[in-house]
Amino acid sequence: MALRILAARPSKDLLSLPWQQPLEDWDAAVQVPLARGISRHVVRFVRADKQVYAVKETREEWAWREYHLLRNLQRLGLPTVEPVGVVTGRTHPDGAEIEPALLTRHLQHSLPYRALFSQQLQPDTVRRVVDALVVLLVRLHVEGFWWGDCSLSNTLFRRSAGEFAAYLVDAETGELHDTLSDGQRAHDLDLVTTNAFGELCDLQAGGLLDEDWEPFEMVERIQRRYDELWTALTGVEEFGTADTWRIEQRIAVLNELGFDIEELDIVTDWDGSSVRIRPAVVEAGHHRRRLQGLTGLDVEEQQARRLLNDLDAYTASHDLQGEDPMIVAHQWQTEVYEPVRRMVPAALRERMEAAELFHEVLEHRWYLSEKAGREVDFFDSARDYVDNVLPRRSDLVPDGNVRSVAALATAIEAEAAGAGEHGVGAMMESDADDSEDDADETSDSGDLGWH
Repeated sequence: MALRILAARPSKDLLSLPWQQPLEDWDAAVQVPLARGISRHVVRFVRADKQVYAVKETREEWAWREYHLLRNLQRLGLPTVEPVGVVTGRTHPDGAEIEPALLTRHLQHSLPYRALFSQQLQPDTVRRVVDALVVLLVRLHVEGFWWGDCSLSNTLFRRSAGEFAAYLVDAETGELHDTLSDGQRAHDLDLVTTNAFGELCDLQAGGLLDEDWEPFEMVERIQRRYDELWTALTGVEEFGTADTWRIEQRIAVLNELGFDIEELDIVTDWDGSSVRIRPAVVEAGHHRRRLQGLTGLDVEEQQARRLLNDLDAYTASHDLQGEDPMIVAHQWQTEVYEPVRRMVPAALRERMEAAELFHEVLEHRWYLSEKAGREVDFFDSARDYVDNVLPRRSDLVPDGNVRSVAALATAIEAEAAGAGEHGVGAMMESDADDSEDDADETSDSGDLGWH
């Protein structure tokens, strides 16, 4: 049987991989050692044309089904891993058939939940992870996607300005409909509470959560947060015609949650004395789109919110409210954002999201100001962060805790120079080990005015 690779974005290096062997027999020399979540399938990470891919062995029918589902979800703008292709016609040299493989692009800067909890964490990490999973589930349901196997294990998480953004990584059991029934939504919600309870109990049994932590609290939180967000996005609201200001209020509430209303269904009763409104089409990414329109930066929603807050503070402190917002945003980007990004050696920039770095500098400035009892200069805080916090970041190099940022950059360059053709020695991403008390301050720190 001839090997066949159907790929949305073909890569010549994919042909050089040992498709004539089962994934479990692939040599370490062709693998990239990234953190893997729990899976019923054999999964390996590989590098091709400077990109990292996840390869999953599965049945041919399931591979094609998941590939097309993921493509459709991406067309809807939903947060999922990017499908790349399906490999079929795999045979061993002795003629034995090997299961086909689904190719997806590795989601940069993401981690499975167990890798998150294996590192030093903030006290409310469980809450933030669960909230991100709920937002993902509600977004999928709004678009008519029934997951069928919703769990922490089937999700990847990226840091986003002190919170997490969740991405669907396994759509094998999913179904895409025009709309979901209450029963379909309830089934998914029952699955996620059951699965999350078991996964969190497993973490607790492994010593990764405190013994006195109560998993039932998170189960209740999942149900409560889901109901709150679903109602905010889809609920019907009725009021008198004298209170039409509530239309703008509903839009503002959804914007604050990170959603835009593309269509709002407004109906009046027969005598025009009351109005009923219901969001007909909502789209996530309100702050992300606003920031991208002003600066061209494409970041996570919470990161965008934080950057916009800093941009607004910069605008007010420089008395630029009357200027064209595009001009002010360009000035902020060139005078504030880019100088901070350039403080990080080039070797580190590919391993750090610039927007997350900027957020962490803001957090570090708040910490330094609290410690000093006065407002610390923004760029002094940025230099202190780069000089004293980055070298101890265990997620940047496996060793971590080097003496200086220059030494850290040198270690990364040496690691890259020693990597094989397919990326031997590539790091395992993990949550940052924040300095001293920084890890405990995120939820309370605010913007300090500019700068």
